[in-house]
Amino acid sequence: MANFRDIAPEAMGGDVFTKIGKDWMLISAGNAQSHNMMTASWGGLGVLWNKKVSTIYVRPSRYTYEFLEQGDTYALCFFDESYREALTYCGRHSGRDGDKCAATGLTPCFDSEAPYFEEASLVLICKTLYKQDMDPAAFLDETLEGNYNGRDYHRIYIGEIVRVLQKES
Repeated sequence: MANFRDIAPEAMGGDVFTKIGKDWMLISAGNAQSHNMMTASWGGLGVLWNKKVSTIYVRPSRYTYEFLEQGDTYALCFFDESYREALTYCGRHSGRDGDKCAATGLTPCFDSEAPYFEEASLVLICKTLYKQDMDPAAFLDETLEGNYNGRDYHRIYIGEIVRVLQKES
C-alpha cells in the first residue's frame, strides 16, 4: 500500500485550476463493499461558512451519484499524468457495467471515511455539508444551452475538507 501523510489543506500547493480543469480528478464514494468513482473536470476549492470546502457537480445519471446520496463523505483524488488513460476510462465508462478498478488497475483504499486510490498523489476527504440540484431558471446567460441540452442538470455538493493526504515520495 502506498504511503500517504496527512497535510494541512494550505500545504497542498499547485494551481487548483490546473489540478481540476486540466489534470482532472476522480470523485469516489461508497465503502469497501460497494463503491464507485468518476472523472471530473468541474469543481472548486475554497472557503465557505468558515470552513475549507470543495464543490463538485454530479449528474443524477452518473452511477457515482447513487453513492454520494447514500453516504455523507467523498474523496477527490488527483493523479500524475501517467494515469491519464485510467482517468479517461473512468470518465467514459459506468461502474454499473463493470469493475473500473479491474479495468484501470487502480487500487482502492478503505482506511478513511471515503474510498480513495493508492496510485493518487493527492487526496481530499470531504464531508458533505450541502447539496442542491441546479435550477435551470437561475442561469443568467447562454451557459445553460451549451451544457444542458439533455436537461440533465447537475446536483451541487459542497463538502468540508476534513483530511488531505499527500503521497510520500
